[in-house]
This record gives sequence, C-alpha cells and structure tokens, in this order.
Amino acid sequence: QVQLVESGGGLVQPGGSLRLSCVASGFTLDYYAIGWFRQAPGKEREGVSCISGRGVSTTYADPMNGRFTLSRDKTKNTVYMQMNSLKPDDPAIYYCAARTKGFRSCVLSHDAYAYWGQGTQVTVSS
Repeated sequence: QVQLVESGGGLVQPGGSLRLSCVASGFTLDYYAIGWFRQAPGKEREGVSCISGRGVSTTYADPMNGRFTLSRDKTKNTVYMQMNSLKPDDPAIYYCAARTKGFRSCVLSHDAYAYWGQGTQVTVSS
C-alpha cells in the first residue's frame, strides 16, 4: 500500500527555519517525482517545490526560490524540504505527493500527482 507521511511542521518566528520530511512506505520513493504543495485557509492548493525521479532536477515556485531546498535520503526513503527565512505568508498545511510510476518529471500542478500525505501544519508568528 502506497503511503506518504509528512512531519516537521510547527510554530516558528518570522525568519526562522523548519525542515519537513516526507516518508514513503509501500514503494521506493527515489523512482518517483515528489512534489510539495501547501494550502492556507480559504486559498487554493499551490505548488511549492518538486524533485524529479532519481533526484535529477528540482523546481521551486518563485516565492520559495532561494529559501526552500529539497533533498532525498534514499536509505530512509524520505524527501526533505528545508525551509529558511520563513515569512508571515508561508503558513499553511504542507503536503507531499508522488506522481505515478513512470512519470519522473517534476511539475508543480497538483493534478499530476496520484498519492498524497495527510499534511503537516506550518505556522509563522511572532
């Protein structure tokens, strides 16, 4: 059974950092394109970042470029998203998602992803 579990969210002050984790079970995450999305109350889900299958490339939405960094740990079947310089407009539930096997390219459209985690809450407040 394919499952994704996010963790690492929490409360942080503006300018602070968090590292989110996306742990996969039931499949080898390294072969899949993994995306991160977020959804704030009253807003649509938006693409944050993605890493292609085998980690060949990464893509970041413009507001996150230079602040967020993706990485993979194949031994832990995990993708991490390091978030630095968090801003007051970053709070949301953050989700990781996997494309279906065979689609390794990185896209920021949530329609392209088949498997989703339950999300982790990120709050930025002083």
